[in-house]
Amino acid sequence: MKAIQISADRQMGIVDIPEVELKSNEVLLRLEYVGFCGSDLSTYLGKNPMVKMPVVPGHEVGAVIEAVGADVPEGLKPGMVVTCNPYTNCGKCASCRNGRVNACEHNETLGVQRWGAMREKIALPWEKVIPAGGLDPRTCALIEPMSVGFHAVSRAQVTDIDVVMVIGCGMVGMGAIVRAALRGATVIAADIDDEKLALAREMGATYTINTISEDVHARLNEMTGGFGPDVVIEAVGSVPTYQMAVNEVAFTGRVICIGYAKTEVSFQTKFFVQKELDIRGSRNAQPSDFRAVIHYLERGTCPVDRLISREVTPEEAPASMKQWAESPGKVFRILVRF
Repeated sequence: MKAIQISADRQMGIVDIPEVELKSNEVLLRLEYVGFCGSDLSTYLGKNPMVKMPVVPGHEVGAVIEAVGADVPEGLKPGMVVTCNPYTNCGKCASCRNGRVNACEHNETLGVQRWGAMREKIALPWEKVIPAGGLDPRTCALIEPMSVGFHAVSRAQVTDIDVVMVIGCGMVGMGAIVRAALRGATVIAADIDDEKLALAREMGATYTINTISEDVHARLNEMTGGFGPDVVIEAVGSVPTYQMAVNEVAFTGRVICIGYAKTEVSFQTKFFVQKELDIRGSRNAQPSDFRAVIHYLERGTCPVDRLISREVTPEEAPASMKQWAESPGKVFRILVRF
């Protein structure tokens, strides 16, 4: 069957791989839409240290169940629209023992440590298949990246009395903006792109800051009465944005780290102590985060079309990835339509 494969740095093409053999505890999915995410772009550029090459990318899935194995529960039936939880968990490490399976020490994510979903069909353990309610497969491809942002808000324990600053208005950041707004928080969106900031307002942000053209510290003082934001969610993964998060968060605030910085980051560690900060990592998402995103998308208020930059066929994917690599700031999601 047809699949998209990244074989080396900046080398992507269409390959033929063996048909899937369905096991008794598995569900066979017919892929309809699969999204390219930032980790796929990093893999394409040769900057993803966690990937095992060559790899079939893709873990943002909108699919239809084609068949089920003999030991699959009755709730999963052929014809159902579904997405999937693309992470594995070993069940034995400290994270799994503590019930935080999303942070499994030995996690393997589809499209990174193991072959992903950029293919016509895939078989997954039934526990990883998530019914998508009334959503269509195209919308389902947005669930996983938004769930990562939802999880960050859960890690921050956001409530309606919080001011939450989200640095980075990509898909993950947008998920954090949505979830914080749904919890009643006052949300400040920060990015370098005015188009993304305008969309962030549509998604629930009360205020926006262009971190290139505006004085971030002064603007935050205006918005928060000089206190600073109670929560800062870093969803970029760069040295300046990590430093901004620590510098600008309020005393006794919470800093939530999603982005992977490519280089070491130097901090004024006195702020860790003086502000008595809670600095928390946020990795992947829990099953409850997936359910929360589905519940939100079922409302029909999300501007789905604005979040999908383009749709391409598998044959068009290599050229589209090349274009994205040349101009990464203008893309939310590229969906491959199988």
